[in-house]
Amino acid sequence: MLAELAIKNFAIIESISISFQKGFTVLTGETGAGKSIIIDAIHLLIGGRGSSDFVRYGKEKAEIEGLFLVEDGHPAIEKLAIFGIEMEDGMIVLKRDMLSSGKSVCRINGKLVTIATLREIGRTLVDIHGQHENQELMDEKNHLILLDQFGGQAIQKALTEYQALYREYEKIKKDITALTQNEQLMAQRLDLLTFQHEEITNAELIIGEDEELLAEKRKLNNFEKLYHSILTAYEALQGEQKGLDWVSLALSNMEEAASIDETYNDIQQIISNSFYQLEDVVHSLRPQLDEMDFDPNRLNEIEARLNEINQLKRKYGQTIEMILEYASKIEEEIEMISNKENHIESLYKKLKSVEKDLAIEGKNLTDLREKTAKKLAHAIHQQLKSLYMEKTVFNVNFLEQSQKFYPNGMDQVEFYISTNPGEPPKPLTKIASGGELSRIMLALKTIFSSHQGITSIIFDEVDTGVSGRVAQAIGEKIYQISVDSQVLSITHLPQVAAMSDHHILIKKEIKGNRTKTILTKLTEEERIGELARMISGTQITTATEQHAKEMLKSAKELKNTLS
Repeated sequence: MLAELAIKNFAIIESISISFQKGFTVLTGETGAGKSIIIDAIHLLIGGRGSSDFVRYGKEKAEIEGLFLVEDGHPAIEKLAIFGIEMEDGMIVLKRDMLSSGKSVCRINGKLVTIATLREIGRTLVDIHGQHENQELMDEKNHLILLDQFGGQAIQKALTEYQALYREYEKIKKDITALTQNEQLMAQRLDLLTFQHEEITNAELIIGEDEELLAEKRKLNNFEKLYHSILTAYEALQGEQKGLDWVSLALSNMEEAASIDETYNDIQQIISNSFYQLEDVVHSLRPQLDEMDFDPNRLNEIEARLNEINQLKRKYGQTIEMILEYASKIEEEIEMISNKENHIESLYKKLKSVEKDLAIEGKNLTDLREKTAKKLAHAIHQQLKSLYMEKTVFNVNFLEQSQKFYPNGMDQVEFYISTNPGEPPKPLTKIASGGELSRIMLALKTIFSSHQGITSIIFDEVDTGVSGRVAQAIGEKIYQISVDSQVLSITHLPQVAAMSDHHILIKKEIKGNRTKTILTKLTEEERIGELARMISGTQITTATEQHAKEMLKSAKELKNTLS
């Protein structure tokens, strides 16, 4: 859920910070007070399209920050892992800065991300639905996904099996296409691959060879320095400096001292060991010096070989391992092209076999979806009945089926609805009436809210165009949705506001010739006053206040029965 929201220098908002709770929160206020601006800010926070117009006049940037709390298993957790974003204690912090230049800076849990990443994470946390805004439920491309979500594990299992076969089916088709393309292109491709394979093979590459050559090259390039260092060390021990003789003298004297006083035995032993070790070093250095010889031809050979290897790296891979892997890959392709007729025949046989299996899996998936569609239609009819649309007909329309395979099955579905008796059902997207659309959307949201895994659902004046008992029913429905998801709703209807668990009043005030928006959490007493204003307008009477009290009391009693 959305736990904290902080907005700074956004439109007419100077600076606000507000906490949200679980359940149903309603936002009310006069027209133009800034209610929809709050929703606009949240929309930007989850990756919506921004504009420099959102930045408060005279300021360099607008800042929006939100803290979301998620439970184990939430879809957002998997998304964060994919993008390499860490999360602690189930907290996700989204932050977006809108610059006056129009650019945005986005962060998730402090890590800089792109707007696309912000949108990918944000869509799992918040679902914003406005009166005239096509949301997920109004996009026919998503109807099949929603139907599958409603079907649960049974459909998911069948879909997984189908998709595994579909991937194999597409790969075979791709391989056939590659082998049956233009003959001239295939001949050119074969010539190219043959040349590349011969070039790699003739190089006789050995894994690790380049590293060994580089080490040898380094030695040869530093031959003089290396020879001088070893010679100096040898001379220090065995030459005129007579380092070893001095150690021998020290040993002789310490042996004498130890014979007098045993406390010097350890020192004598250390010197003795060192002497014999140094003596061994001298004996090994001499032959090494004698054998050291600079060969300029060898250096040229190494340079030439490294140049050859580097040229192959530029063409075929960054390492010798990658070059050899590429050679192995093109060898298979060469064999396939050279014997393409046999391969094509084999692939067609395999394709036919996979098509049969795919058709069986697709038919099984279709059968499950058709059964699920009936259950979904029944559930939605029940929801619409409680919203005084009992004569509405809803069905999941399966478009004309063929043997064509799609990534998600053989089906194309679209939600159809008829709100008037005698009229044939039409696509949900063609529904025009605002009041009807509001109720249909609420019915669908009630069904799908527990299946979508969305943390917060926001309704922006979705109750426009309704009143009376319908308004009351909408308030009840939004409350029901809030049982499984946190719900924020902007409304002008007192019936809806009364059903909320938390009430926030949005006002604007003019201070210092500047307008700013103020948010206030209302107490129970303050809610009575705000509901009275919503009922009667500017004239608040004792009667309207009493009516507001009764609405709150009735709503409380009703919520107890709905929970």
